Amino acid sequence: MLRTRPWVPYLYAAPVVVLLLLVFGYPLVRVVDFSFRRVRGDSGPWIGLENYRLVLDDPTFREAVKHSAFLLLAVPIMLFISIVVALFLYERMRGWRVYRSVLFIPYILAVAIVGIVAAYMFQLNGVVNGFLGAVGLGALEQDWIGSSDWALRTILIVIVWREVGFGIILFLARLLSLDESPLEAARIDGANWWQRVRYVVVPELKGTIELYVVIASITMLAWVFAYIWTITKGGPGDATVVLELYIYNTGLRNSLPGMASAVAVMLLGVTIVAIGVLFWVRGRNDERYA
Repeated sequence: MLRTRPWVPYLYAAPVVVLLLLVFGYPLVRVVDFSFRRVRGDSGPWIGLENYRLVLDDPTFREAVKHSAFLLLAVPIMLFISIVVALFLYERMRGWRVYRSVLFIPYILAVAIVGIVAAYMFQLNGVVNGFLGAVGLGALEQDWIGSSDWALRTILIVIVWREVGFGIILFLARLLSLDESPLEAARIDGANWWQRVRYVVVPELKGTIELYVVIASITMLAWVFAYIWTITKGGPGDATVVLELYIYNTGLRNSLPGMASAVAVMLLGVTIVAIGVLFWVRGRNDERYA
């Protein structure tokens, strides 16, 4: 067997580690530093927590937090749809491979394309209202993206439509990797479909569910800018301003990079906490079943 010194593998990994630190580490340190300064140009005087106080006192920031929290409702919706659809595909219905591909297609489309198409579909005279009127459901027509009551809900619908494909494929892949003997034994013992799902399948999906919930939550908090920008640009008014768009408007449009950095640091903190909770929960589960 080839023997080598213990530090040699770290030496091979060092170039990649250094590159990652330069690409991600240095900007992260600068953002944290900016959040404690009144930035003018590439630096500014130290002002402590003043940027954080200004952000927390800003009513637009509080609205952005509410809107980002509202979008988190997509997580349980996508989780439910993903598991149910994956279970039906797992039953190998006729044409299930075709359905699998069709359901995954929206997820591989660029968000900008999805957003632009959705903006045309959901406008007042768009395809959605035209279809509702054509089938006699004109009473359901709405100004989907022009109304402050419906704009954020419409974005939620678009996000669920595109993002759910990832969940379906993720859960289907996990189901296809399961040992089918417990399911067959449960079927022989007379367990119906719901009982097999509840007592055999879902416990096997627990780790995947935990992973998906964290990934989907991070997506809703920190990866929806493209949806908002291409569909409503935060309007009407501030009805669809989320944390990402608030950071963009504050840092670039209002030229307040210190406040924008403060929000970015807080958002990063929430994301790190979510990831930490995932590892903590999975660690406890591993100990329990060890």
